[in-house]
Amino acid sequence: MNSIKGILTWKRTLIVSVVVLFLLNIFSFYGLYTNKFYFFKIDNYIFPLLSIIHLVFLYVLWFKINEDELSDPPMRTLEYILYIISLVYLYRLVETIIILFSYSDFENHLIPSTFLPLGFTILILYAVLLLVTFLAVVYRKEIVGTYLFDDMNQHVDHWK
Repeated sequence: MNSIKGILTWKRTLIVSVVVLFLLNIFSFYGLYTNKFYFFKIDNYIFPLLSIIHLVFLYVLWFKINEDELSDPPMRTLEYILYIISLVYLYRLVETIIILFSYSDFENHLIPSTFLPLGFTILILYAVLLLVTFLAVVYRKEIVGTYLFDDMNQHVDHWK
C-alpha cells in the first residue's frame, strides 16, 4: 500500500481520477460488440451522471487539503454517496469482465477487431478508477481527518 501511495500522491490521485473518469465517460457510450457509439440510449447516461458526484467529491477533497480545513457533514454525505457509486463501478468492472469472457461464445459471428484491445482498456480503466477512489478516501482520512462531529463545538472559541 505504501508503494502505491508513494507513486500516487494525493495530487496525482486526483489527476488520475479526473482523467480516468473522463475516459470512462466517453467509453460509457461505446458498444464493444458493435464498435459504435450509442448516444440515444438512456442507460449510457447513468455513468456520466454518477461521475459528476465523484468529481464534486474530488473537488471538495482538493479544496479541504489546500485550505487546510477539517471535514464537515456535507463532505461526509458526499463520501457515503461515493461508496454507493463505487458499487456501480464494481458492477461495471464485473460486467466488462463478463463481456470479455463472452468473446469465445461469438466466434462464428463478426466481432470487430477492436473488441479485445478496447475491452481490456476499459477493464483496466475501471480497475484504476476503483483504486484511485479507494486512495482518495484514504487520503481524506489521513490529510483532512476523520468525521468526529460530536465534540467539534467544544473546541470552538465563541468569543473570536
